[in-house]
Amino acid sequence: MPPGTKNVAMNQTGLGRTSVRTNHRCEDTIFLSDIPIFASLQHNPLLTERPKTTYFELEVKSMGNNVVGSGDAGIAIGVLAPPYPSWRLPGWHRASLGVHGDDGRRYVDDSDGGRDFVRPFRRGDVVGIGMSHGLPVYVGGKPKCEVFFTRNGKHEGKWDLYEEKDRDQEGGDIRGLEGEHDLLAAVGCFGAVEFETRFKPAEWKFKP
Repeated sequence: MPPGTKNVAMNQTGLGRTSVRTNHRCEDTIFLSDIPIFASLQHNPLLTERPKTTYFELEVKSMGNNVVGSGDAGIAIGVLAPPYPSWRLPGWHRASLGVHGDDGRRYVDDSDGGRDFVRPFRRGDVVGIGMSHGLPVYVGGKPKCEVFFTRNGKHEGKWDLYEEKDRDQEGGDIRGLEGEHDLLAAVGCFGAVEFETRFKPAEWKFKP
């Protein structure tokens, strides 16, 4: 979160829970977890020889005037490898990915429109994003990595991280996301929104 901002109110509502409320003057802002949700030395399948799934959720309390597609406010949920600019939403910069609630698109190092993915978020939705890092198919190969999205406890979409970048695409750089770097949970927003993040597995609607 940008230091010194007066457009954001944060409150820890419980263990592993944080509530955030912004006003209509809030410009593109990102919130990051204090500690990694994926620690490369502990979780990288190339080192541990075990798969690892990383996941967290948030509840959308409000998003602008709550009219889908109005564009007056938005919430984005994602994962990234630091450092990261405080004024960029997840998925808009290198080593980051995100699903954006104002349009339902997914973004990976792409600030030019993203790709159609799911329907936009609505007030009351509990959405989650996860990454499943797995063992390589063959010795010396890249570890497998699948990104998935959930809504209200149900699996809603997924993609293979390595299929994201097209050869003729300038963006789509996935370096930093494959498992060799620490990863932070990331929530971005703009405009007047309210949401609550949840990191305690017992409180998740989806069970990875």
